[in-house]
Amino acid sequence: MDTISAAMQGLTGVFALKPFLLMMVGVVLGNVVGIIPGLGGQFLLAILIPFVFGMDAISGFSLLLGAHAVTATGGSITSILFNTPGESANTPTCFDGFAMTKKGQAGRAMGAALWSSAVGGVIGAIALMVIIPILRPIVLSFGPPEFFMLTVLGICFIGTLGGVSPIKGLVTGILGLSLSLVGGDPATGVVRYAFGSLYLWEGLKQIPVVIGLFAVSEMIELGVQGGSLVSTEIGEVKDSVWEGIKDVHRHIWLTIKSSVIGVYIGFLPGLGGQASAFFTYGYAQRTSKHPETFGQGNIEGVIAPEAANNAKEGGALITTVGFGVPGSSGMAILLGAFLILGVAPGPKMLNEHLPVVFAMAWILAIANLIGAIQTLIFAKQMARVTFIRGTVLIPLILLCGVLGSYTTSDSMGDLAVTFIFGLLGYYMKVYNYPRAPLVLGLILGRIAEINLHFSYAMFGMAFLTRPFTLLFLALVLWTIFSPLIKRLRNRTKVNPA
Repeated sequence: MDTISAAMQGLTGVFALKPFLLMMVGVVLGNVVGIIPGLGGQFLLAILIPFVFGMDAISGFSLLLGAHAVTATGGSITSILFNTPGESANTPTCFDGFAMTKKGQAGRAMGAALWSSAVGGVIGAIALMVIIPILRPIVLSFGPPEFFMLTVLGICFIGTLGGVSPIKGLVTGILGLSLSLVGGDPATGVVRYAFGSLYLWEGLKQIPVVIGLFAVSEMIELGVQGGSLVSTEIGEVKDSVWEGIKDVHRHIWLTIKSSVIGVYIGFLPGLGGQASAFFTYGYAQRTSKHPETFGQGNIEGVIAPEAANNAKEGGALITTVGFGVPGSSGMAILLGAFLILGVAPGPKMLNEHLPVVFAMAWILAIANLIGAIQTLIFAKQMARVTFIRGTVLIPLILLCGVLGSYTTSDSMGDLAVTFIFGLLGYYMKVYNYPRAPLVLGLILGRIAEINLHFSYAMFGMAFLTRPFTLLFLALVLWTIFSPLIKRLRNRTKVNPA
């Protein structure tokens, strides 16, 4: 009864006039910032935190969480329309979302992305409400060995992201893993492959690489070919937003499973939103009836990562609120707001400020629904942008990409990386090399290396014998060998002799 009472107090607090208006302001800001490549939720949180001085806890979190919860929702728009991820976590949405845009199905892709984001956000909020007491022992039992093996499981999806050419996918994946080694060694501090450049001491930054690899390369191709992104009639797009919403319900189990995966990875500190998006994209391809169509405009490739992107925030808040351990870089920034608002994260918060915890869950759910509805209202109009001539569109997209890259660290090196990977991405398209495995290798390679060093330092080779490590190792082996077993079975059916 105390829990139910706290949940109702949290809901009542969120729908009070001041918190609700602040949440609406945050949602609008989150959608706008999400659409601008390279800024993202961390940038917005850092700007908004000073504004919560003097507010009560529910009002402050209404503004901050309302804004942070929907940045991935806004980021899906540019991913689909221009192959330009609003955040690095939106990168997997580009693979099939932009392919659908080129087929004249931008409205359908946006409808599916936005509604799956809303469903994922609600599931993440529900998880925050019910899971904290259950998962605390599991979270505390996870260490570097488990994180390492979980990352290796994600790297195993490199082959599946290669589409019809697993060998080319493996080659670009290995290139991504090699690029993740640039910068200081996490164990010794020795700088590797920096070639005398101070910029490379911290390694290659993900946002300039992603913007170059996808946005700039696409604009180069558009400039070479001429015309617009889509050559079909606008009439084909007008009524397709609703079709995308219906697609989410046709694939409701994929949406739910992707959301659960997003929650799970969200509460594992250190993996982040990019990992959850790639994990679910790989999972969707593995379980699809038509895996060969991924990367060519399969709606499942849009639904899965977008559901996970928004669900992960609920998972990240579980460890942030329950244990004071930020589940993501955005939650690390949010920890500063806890002190400003007079609440301390951890078990004490679950006892003394339980209505505030439930209010945070309600804010996540309501903000995701409102954010998706706000963007859906303008989806048809935004889809028409794809019919603008390339001579007008190319300068605008390149300007947004340059600004997004430069704001990463205010360094000219970011711009150089953006255009170098833009050229690389263009030639990868020309020679039919998939770009997704490169990004996955770059993101997960660094995480795997850091956790491998920690695991060996703490346990030696015995880290491979820990229970959860063995479980993940079994999943890794299954991921590698299940396609081979499936092929052998198919050959046996064709030729029983």
